[in-house]
Amino acid sequence: MSVASEITRKAKSNLAFALGVLPKERREDMVVFYAFCRVVDDLADDLTVPAARRDAALLAWKNGLESGFETPDEFESEVVSLRDRRAIPTELLTAIIDGCRMDLHPQRFGTWEDLSQYTWKVACAVGLVSVRLFGCQHPDADRFAVALGHALQLTNILRDVGEDLANGVRIYLPLADLARFQYTERDLIGRVHDGRFLAMMAWQAERAEGLYAEAKAIHATLPARDRAALVPASIMEDTYHTLLGKMKRDGFRVFDRRYHLSKARKLAIFSKHLITRPASSGE
Repeated sequence: MSVASEITRKAKSNLAFALGVLPKERREDMVVFYAFCRVVDDLADDLTVPAARRDAALLAWKNGLESGFETPDEFESEVVSLRDRRAIPTELLTAIIDGCRMDLHPQRFGTWEDLSQYTWKVACAVGLVSVRLFGCQHPDADRFAVALGHALQLTNILRDVGEDLANGVRIYLPLADLARFQYTERDLIGRVHDGRFLAMMAWQAERAEGLYAEAKAIHATLPARDRAALVPASIMEDTYHTLLGKMKRDGFRVFDRRYHLSKARKLAIFSKHLITRPASSGE
């Protein structure tokens, strides 16, 4: 088993689950890319390692991709080979690294516009690489990837509010949106779950709903070949959109629980998209 395959197998993520619908060659490419994302994200999040060392490790990846690795290991060679074979722009890979570097130190985002610069790096850039690896050809697939990337990452942020507070007092919710509902950073750190919090979270959820709707509208205009190639992305969209609905119905109890979908629910989503997959003209 390759290094990338082992990393992906251990992760057991929603994305890794969705990749099962891809043709073998594209699935193997996505496994390498997913493993890259997992490695750089884990480097940023390992609080047992001093931040300076984590930053140095991330910069080593960035410099290696931009200028070449001096003595690449097996996994670094896999990533470089994938980039070159599939003509993946290096700046998309380094944007993901830059996004992970933003997580090295707790920071605050004043507005959604500020936060969206972060979500573009850690989610939209991932989507832009993915649509290339899926085999999309229409230029609007990039627009779909960006809208869906923002939607998925915002859903993650809402789900992980409590977990992020426990992990270095990270706050990703825009401070201007907290102020809109007279809910303070101190309230959030104190895990105050009241009407102000619910209204603020509902506001964020509506923003996510708008992004999901934008992605869906773009998807509907794509040719059948691209829509067929995007089935893994559609599975991710359905999975996280369903998760958002679950949080909304449960009153965003994100301080005392981590929301997830059951394996049966994920399988149902997977099966639905497999059955309704658009006809494609082939690889």
